[in-house]
Amino acid sequence: QVQLVESGGGLVQAGASLRLSCAASGGTFSNYGMGWFRQAPGKGREFVAAINWSGDDTGYAGSVKGRFTISRDNAKNTVYLQMVSLKPEDTAVYYCAARQSRSYYYTPVEYVYWGQGTQVTVSS
Repeated sequence: QVQLVESGGGLVQAGASLRLSCAASGGTFSNYGMGWFRQAPGKGREFVAAINWSGDDTGYAGSVKGRFTISRDNAKNTVYLQMVSLKPEDTAVYYCAARQSRSYYYTPVEYVYWGQGTQVTVSS
């Protein structure tokens, strides 16, 4: 059983940056493709970014490409989401998730383990 704990969320102004972290425990971290998803009030959970087991293959939603960067440190069992040039429409609860595969995928249903989420609020 893998446990995931996100941190790094907060309230920032538009144009600011944040770095989210997701610490994993209870499994072999390098066996898992990892993803970040977000959910805004009244909306479904949407894909943000994902990364394969080694970190050399990543994918992004069109709305964040060029502004967000996903990375991982397998020695620290941690995946990161660096967010720059934040916009009010980025406001959501951000979740990290682990997939029982070394590759990543874009849909939430492909991910087995989920963190509790961290709130990101961007004011205009």
